[in-house]
Amino acid sequence: MSELLEDRNNLKLMDELVSGHAVSVNISELSRLLGRHRNTIKNKVDEIFNHKIIDPPVYPFHGLYKVYPLLAVVNLDIPDGKDATEKIIRWVKEDPHIFAAFRSRQGEYDTILFTYHKDITAYQLWMTTVPSILMINYGVKEEHAKFESSTAYFSNQLMIKYNPSTGINLIEKDFQKKGELELRGYKLDNLDLNIIRCLVNGKGIKTNHTLLCERTGLHRKTIEKRIIALKEGGLLGEPVSRFPNFFVPPNYLLTYVLVQFKKLDERVLNEIIIDTNIPIAIQTIHGKFNLLMFGNHSSLNDHLKWEERYRTMFPDSFGSAQITYLSPEMTINSNQQMVSLSHIREKLGESREMNLGRTIRQLERARARVLYNLPKGGG
Repeated sequence: MSELLEDRNNLKLMDELVSGHAVSVNISELSRLLGRHRNTIKNKVDEIFNHKIIDPPVYPFHGLYKVYPLLAVVNLDIPDGKDATEKIIRWVKEDPHIFAAFRSRQGEYDTILFTYHKDITAYQLWMTTVPSILMINYGVKEEHAKFESSTAYFSNQLMIKYNPSTGINLIEKDFQKKGELELRGYKLDNLDLNIIRCLVNGKGIKTNHTLLCERTGLHRKTIEKRIIALKEGGLLGEPVSRFPNFFVPPNYLLTYVLVQFKKLDERVLNEIIIDTNIPIAIQTIHGKFNLLMFGNHSSLNDHLKWEERYRTMFPDSFGSAQITYLSPEMTINSNQQMVSLSHIREKLGESREMNLGRTIRQLERARARVLYNLPKGGG
């Protein structure tokens, strides 16, 4: 993996793919799959994107979990005062390690951050720089730049489920139950649901190889081979559309749940893997809890029913749970692509500096050969 991420051409390709610049909806393919006229499909796709039901397609950077194996969940208390709060929120939205943030009342804390890091040392070093960054880059006063925090650590390498598209099942379930469904002011019909299901599962999406050739200077066959290698190396997934808040569809409730299973056996794990309410699950050791789950639910009552179902299915195993409810109104920011692109572009910058340094050294050696009549390769 490290060799693939050190190659400048690979990084340039990933920038175009992960950003979505070279990815788009294949209207003709969707028209064929769904048996509807392409103009009808195009109008529907435009409405779905305009109402931000899902985002336009991208290549997910699965390598993010390898370069940042640590998930650090930070509870902190943002200082009162409109000016300071606005500046700190801007930092939260722009920091390359924060992929999601919510307002959340957890005891003395009022904000929860989901962040990615290489290890605990890197996280702690990052936290020590935050006050300086807030003061220097955002103009936050010193008394507001320092705040109390509490952190929980989880390993992305212990992820047992990763399927952010599971929310489509909840949308379809509610649509069938109610006979209609409106998300962000847009009334969905069956064709909308079929289009969304296709896009979140990677169907009806195309890659613009012509653009990639123009932007990278590589030949088409070379690009195709490199994309295959990046997928096989676990750095890129197949192109898909995601929900704007990544974990959860619009208007739905996100839950951040730590659970104690007295027997975290194959039966429990299999149920979690097929559970359409759980997009992501990570094994852990955090106090008495041994599993972290992100859940999607239509309401608080729906979550309580879900929890009771697990208590019924696993009466001797399902123990205590620590639940944080995160409604859409509590969202400050959710942008995993920004974290991915920040890492890729940082690597591109390092690659650019390395190439520049190599060129300078080559010029210095060439100059020395001329001045001192050194043999080629000398100096």
